[in-house]
Amino acid sequence: MVHSSSPHVLRLCSVFEPVRVDGRSARYDPIGGMQNHTATLTRCLDAQGHAQTVVTSRLAGRRGVTRLGRSAVVHRTGLLLPRLRQLWALDALRVVLRRPARPVDVVHAHQGEDLATLPLARLAARRHRCPLVVTVHCSVGHTLTGRGPRTRLLRALGGWVERSALRRAEAVVVLTDRTAAALAADGVPAARVHTIPSGFDPGLFAGGSPDVRPPIAFPAHPGPRIGYVGRLAPQKRADLLVEAFGRMREPASLVVVGDGPDRERVHGLAAGLPRVHLTGFVEHTAVPAVLASLDVLVLPSAYEEMGSVLTEAMASGLPVVASDVGGIPEVVRDGQTGLLVPPGDVAALAAALDRLAADADLRARLSAGARARAAEYAWPRLARRVAAVYARVRGGCAVGAAA
Repeated sequence: MVHSSSPHVLRLCSVFEPVRVDGRSARYDPIGGMQNHTATLTRCLDAQGHAQTVVTSRLAGRRGVTRLGRSAVVHRTGLLLPRLRQLWALDALRVVLRRPARPVDVVHAHQGEDLATLPLARLAARRHRCPLVVTVHCSVGHTLTGRGPRTRLLRALGGWVERSALRRAEAVVVLTDRTAAALAADGVPAARVHTIPSGFDPGLFAGGSPDVRPPIAFPAHPGPRIGYVGRLAPQKRADLLVEAFGRMREPASLVVVGDGPDRERVHGLAAGLPRVHLTGFVEHTAVPAVLASLDVLVLPSAYEEMGSVLTEAMASGLPVVASDVGGIPEVVRDGQTGLLVPPGDVAALAAALDRLAADADLRARLSAGARARAAEYAWPRLARRVAAVYARVRGGCAVGAAA
């Protein structure tokens, strides 16, 4: 039931959980942190009685309208053109600009590595004469790294679009304090910035519940099972994990779960290595069972705003080995919930994996620390903090740090 006092939120995001997952959609755009973030937030707010209209791209699915939860409505727009996916925003105009039966009270844009969402959101906020809230999932001006032409374009053009939109938004939600400080230096008023991280769904992640089984049977091998779960994309550097595993001295096995543009490279590096299992894509509902079957989770990213799989791993009681980059150190506490290594350092990554593989007591201590810290990242709690931001911008209050 939608509460009459709750706002009607128009949520704009370039990616969102697909209607159905099959081999085609997995290769086109494997589900990652932003897709899970936007969908889980929508579900939690729906359960709390909020009215929501979601406008997103179709990815490899069909254009059209579906329902999510009790009252959320999801409009999937755009064309089936992976290289021109930003065109979803042009198709989205027909939905964003029309006046719905219930007036829009808040426009909430979710910005990742895309250029189209923020201009669309600003236009929507003007059209509906309501406040604009932006969640920065990846700051193209501060987090994105790399030297390719696409990255340079994103940093230059996307950075300008980002700064312009964020300075004018009534509230900005960031995942880490690091990004909050960077945006304040860009001229975004600090009073408008909230640090609200991504999290995990307690309904899915049972923290090692014995009734969950992985969708794939992994052979038994000596030593701990090390795993990677996520998109096989250049910035995630799953290839470095495979290289590091090949250098390990301690017995262990490696499981790589995911798909994406780096699939061929990762699979090529794994060819010939013993005790490596490449599963391909699995649905997000299967991830808790996969994590429950692992002993260590690795995220060797070159850059990362936060890495939502980290909170899911911690909720599953897994020690984490991750790159000391971006917002990761705010989630993974070195020596308490996991181990941090320099980004791109294969030798350091292999040494950290050997250290955990050789020391069961260390794994147990980090596991306990991870599980305890995970309580801070439960999505229902985080969704209430987002709802508090909506209430403040609707009331015209100065936006401060969310409680």
